[in-house]
Amino acid sequence: MKIYAVGGAIRDTLMGLPMHDIDYVVVGSSVEEMIAQGYRPVGKDFPVFLHPETQAEYALARTERKTGKGYKGFMFYADPTVTLEQDLERRDLTINAIAQEVGADGKRIGPILDPYNGQQDLAAKIFRHVSDAFAEDPLRLLRIARFAARFPEFIVAPETMDALREIVQSNELLALSAERIWQELARGLTAHKPMRMFQVLLDTGAAKTLLPSALTSNLAKEEYREELITHLHSVDSCLDERCAIVLMHLSPMEIRSWAECVKMPNEVRDFSEIFSELNLLIEKTASLAGRSYQAIGVLTWFNRADVWRKPERAQALLDLAKRIGLNVDPLIQAMQKAQSLNTAEIIASVPAEDRSNGERIRSAVDVARLSAITAELGS
Repeated sequence: MKIYAVGGAIRDTLMGLPMHDIDYVVVGSSVEEMIAQGYRPVGKDFPVFLHPETQAEYALARTERKTGKGYKGFMFYADPTVTLEQDLERRDLTINAIAQEVGADGKRIGPILDPYNGQQDLAAKIFRHVSDAFAEDPLRLLRIARFAARFPEFIVAPETMDALREIVQSNELLALSAERIWQELARGLTAHKPMRMFQVLLDTGAAKTLLPSALTSNLAKEEYREELITHLHSVDSCLDERCAIVLMHLSPMEIRSWAECVKMPNEVRDFSEIFSELNLLIEKTASLAGRSYQAIGVLTWFNRADVWRKPERAQALLDLAKRIGLNVDPLIQAMQKAQSLNTAEIIASVPAEDRSNGERIRSAVDVARLSAITAELGS
């Protein structure tokens, strides 16, 4: 029985990057032996175990055979006779098919084991698939796209690009779960250069399947891509902000529809929808030559953004708009003016007989806020 650290941990170490989670592969062992040594089985599809002390995951070396659609359509074979080379062969990229033995003390020992020339591709900054089995797993397309965003200096090998297009043409992307699609897209969105992820999706034809149709159409335009790159460069890696910028030219309805398809978290969806509505308000105002913001439209957006109960989110939305060069200073000032109103005093001004009428109260508050916004925008 031998234990190896494999994949990303070795790759990142060779690249001089901080190492996070470590994948461990156990060669020459069995389920029975692992359990006898105190490892706790947790794998559903293939034998994975938790270390009795560190709780790190250890997987038995395995091979796989395609038996159905999607990334789950595989039959795995784990046996003491499966070699490290066989296990590494089923991995996606050569740069992830690198291993190093782990000693009894948990430290890596001995030489780097690299049967598929991953170090050579690492030096050349090339994403190259390990074997023809690569195209059998549609999830790998999203992984490559996400890797492209994380390591933008790398290029996809021509033969690997062909394999990615084969995945698209097979229609197996349709077998991916919404949760996995969003998980990979979200990781790409928060990576160093998200536009590289979108470029891979465009170049392979996967964008038409995985992204909103309006976004795919926009991304096909060079001017739009350049603007998107500029905007993304002006913000940090916050998922809410990155997603909002990418979707800002879509309608709220289009965003909501796609969010349901990919199971986008509600808070990310809401942030993107409200930012889209803010962009529409700004564009509408800009189209009125020489005209400033209309108070009623501003109040409508304030209510939609719920600046009264969620002021931090509203401020974050406006700050984001300002960072990408949109004129929102009048909105910020109007919001602060409206937020400073004393609602208790407004309610007290309502006739006593109407103070139990929720609609009457809301109307009085809206009138006062609209007046404050009008005064601020006109000052």
